[in-house]
Amino acid sequence: MLSVAFAAQAKSPAVQGWMTSADGSQRLAPMSGIIAVRLPEGQQADIMIDTKQRFQRMAGFGASITDATAWLIQTRMSALARAELLHELFSTRDGLGFSVTRITIGASDFSQSHYSYADTPGNPVADIAPARAHLIPTLKAMRRINPQLQVIATPWSAPAWMKTSNSLIKGRLKPEHYGSFARYLVSYTQAMRKAGAPVDILTIQNEPHFEPENYPGMRVEPAERADFIANHLGPMMRRWIPQTRLLDWDHNWDQPESPIAVLSDPKAAAFVDGVAWHCYGGDVAAQSVVRDRFPTKEVWFTECASGDWSGDWSKSFNWAVRNLIIGTTRNWAKGVVMWNLALDERHGPHLGGCGDCRGLVTINSQSGEVSREPEYYAFAHASRFVPVGAVRVASRSSDSGIESVAFQKGRNGPVTLIALNGGAGARTLTFSVGRKTYAARLSAGAVATFKLPSN
Repeated sequence: MLSVAFAAQAKSPAVQGWMTSADGSQRLAPMSGIIAVRLPEGQQADIMIDTKQRFQRMAGFGASITDATAWLIQTRMSALARAELLHELFSTRDGLGFSVTRITIGASDFSQSHYSYADTPGNPVADIAPARAHLIPTLKAMRRINPQLQVIATPWSAPAWMKTSNSLIKGRLKPEHYGSFARYLVSYTQAMRKAGAPVDILTIQNEPHFEPENYPGMRVEPAERADFIANHLGPMMRRWIPQTRLLDWDHNWDQPESPIAVLSDPKAAAFVDGVAWHCYGGDVAAQSVVRDRFPTKEVWFTECASGDWSGDWSKSFNWAVRNLIIGTTRNWAKGVVMWNLALDERHGPHLGGCGDCRGLVTINSQSGEVSREPEYYAFAHASRFVPVGAVRVASRSSDSGIESVAFQKGRNGPVTLIALNGGAGARTLTFSVGRKTYAARLSAGAVATFKLPSN
C-alpha cells in the first residue's frame, strides 16, 4: 500500500531498479512495483534530480590490485575460475564494469616481501621483474575485458638508498636524490608501458604524512612535494611520459591544508592534475574544500580499507554506500577506488601493516572459492550502472534520512539514481526527473539503484 498522498498512474516499464537490503538478504535484486505517480500540487518528491546542473565526468569505480591480490588471482584459482572472476568484475556488458584500479610501485604491506624496483644503490632505473609474475598478467587480463580501464600507480617508499633511514621503512627522501627518485618513477612508467601494462596516473607517495612501523613508507612534507614536483618529477614527466597524469596528496580527508599548500605553489601546481584522497581520518567534505579553491584540478578517491572492525553486514554495507559511493562522488570524485580487490581467508597475504583487512572479495587460499563481501555490493550499485563518461547531475533530497547521488549518460541519455533509505523504517520513496515522478518501496537501510529516462 502507498502511504503518501499522491495518485498512482501506472507501472513504468521505462524505469528499472535494483535493491540491496540492509541485512543482505536481498543483494542487487531486481525491483518490481516501481510506478509513475502524480504528486499533489505543491508537494515535492523526496529526491529531485536536475540534469541541467552538471558536475564532474566519471572515470568510474574499482579496487586495488596489490601484490596479495595478484598472487591470489594468479596462483590460487584455476584458469577458468580466474577468467570468470575477472569477467564478473570488469566486464561492462554483464559484469560490474570496474574501470579504475590502483597498483603499488614496489612493495606495500600487502606484499610477501619488502622490495623496490631499484634496490641497487646508485641505479635509479626501475627493473619491474617482480611485477611480471603476477601483477602484469592480471592487469593485461583486466584491460582485455575492459579497454577503458585506468591504472593509478603509487609508491609506498623510494628505494632505501635514496632515504634518510636507508630503509624502505620510515625516513624521508634525501634532497640529493630528488632527481634519482623522479627518474625511478618515470623509468617505471616507461617499463610498464613497454610490458603492455600502461600507467595512466601517478601519485608521488602513499600517505606522505605517515611513517609505518613495519612496512614501507616515507614522509614527504608539502614543501618537499612541491619542490620535488616543480623541479624534478614534473619536468621529467612532461618530457618523457606526457600521457601520464599526476596527483598530489594520496592521504586522508583530515589534512586538506597539505594539498592546498602544494597547489598554492604555482610552479608545482602547473604539473599537478588533481588530488587523491583516503578515508581514514576527517570528513569527505574536505574534497570539496580543496576543489573549491582549485576548481581546475581533478578529484580522485584512491583508498579505503574494510575489515573486522567494519561491523556486521548492514553496518559495513551502509557505511560504504554512504561515504564511498555517495559521499565521495557528491564531493567531486571522478574515480573511486577501494583498497584490496581480493584477500584470502586470513586477511592476507601481508607483511606488516593491517592484519584484519578484507578485500571486496575473499579468495580461499586452499580451494580458490570466492566470497563476495558487503563492499562488493556497495560498489556494484554504482559501477554496474554508471558508465565511464557519465556526468554527475544534481540530486536534492527533501528528507535528511534519504541520501542520493545521480549521474547521466550524455546530455539526453538515461539517468542513474543511487538512493539510500537511512531512516529507521520502510518508506515509499518518490523521485523526479524532468516532468516525471516515480515511486518505489524501500525497506529501512536499503539501497537502490534506478535507471530513469531523462524526460
